[in-house]
Amino acid sequence: MIGNGSVGSAYVFAMVQQGLAEEFVIVTRHKERAVGDALDLEDATPFTSPTKIYAGEYSDCKDADLVVITAGAPQKPGETRLDLVNKNLRILATIVKPIVVSGFTGIFLVASNPVDILAYATQKLSGFPKSRVIGSGTSLDTGRFQVAIADKFNLAPESVHAYVLGEHGDSEFADLDEATIGNVPLLDYAAKRGVSKEDLLELEDKTRNKAYSIINKKGATFYGVASALMRISRAILRNENAVLAIGAPIEGQYGLDDLYLGTPAVINAQGIASVIEIPLSQNGINQMQASAKEIIKDSIE
Repeated sequence: MIGNGSVGSAYVFAMVQQGLAEEFVIVTRHKERAVGDALDLEDATPFTSPTKIYAGEYSDCKDADLVVITAGAPQKPGETRLDLVNKNLRILATIVKPIVVSGFTGIFLVASNPVDILAYATQKLSGFPKSRVIGSGTSLDTGRFQVAIADKFNLAPESVHAYVLGEHGDSEFADLDEATIGNVPLLDYAAKRGVSKEDLLELEDKTRNKAYSIINKKGATFYGVASALMRISRAILRNENAVLAIGAPIEGQYGLDDLYLGTPAVINAQGIASVIEIPLSQNGINQMQASAKEIIKDSIE
């Protein structure tokens, strides 16, 4: 794990709770904090599963299966994720090279924001195949939308099959037209219960802005994204072939190319086995392409 702020610490804790790895190395410039965190997390292992956890260096990445990048400047109140572009690109450039030099041949999972741009940059800086560089993308946003819909209809979140697509940021959108509950289209399911599409769009808006609400109240978000990272990691380490919302390399899907964008993909021990292109309505295609333009614009700027 590269970076040991709130997200990184919560991620390792989630992984330890699930018993998903035999060994964790925490790499950060704040070495004393990493040592302390490793000692603290070690105390959780008698109650979960045996896990070796220690503070290390980039050279320790040489035989890792997975490198998770959470390092970077955090999003502050009033900032958008895209406000972080320049400062976090500079930080990323100092991280990827020494990892590659170590001999690392595993999979990169990038969570630092703006994650779509930084996942793209990680792939370019590393020279790794696109299948072995994954962005956390809209995994968290999809989970947030599932929670919102589940609360509305008194369901378990995992029973809601609905994706948030596009940029992990202000131009993301919920794919309402293709979403389902128990194979019933979400729009039909909602209409039969007196809930309109406009009501669902309000839930989409709350999902889009939920991070800002959390940041304004407690200064940062970390439990949700840490759990999303844990879920992606589990699919990799257990070779699950699981369909998950991630930040995926787009190569022709949705009429787009050469960027990372939130969409479902099949995840296994090789990384991204395949990117799934949802057959969107024309409105959905327009939203996806508009979201991509926001990423491209901010990458250039």
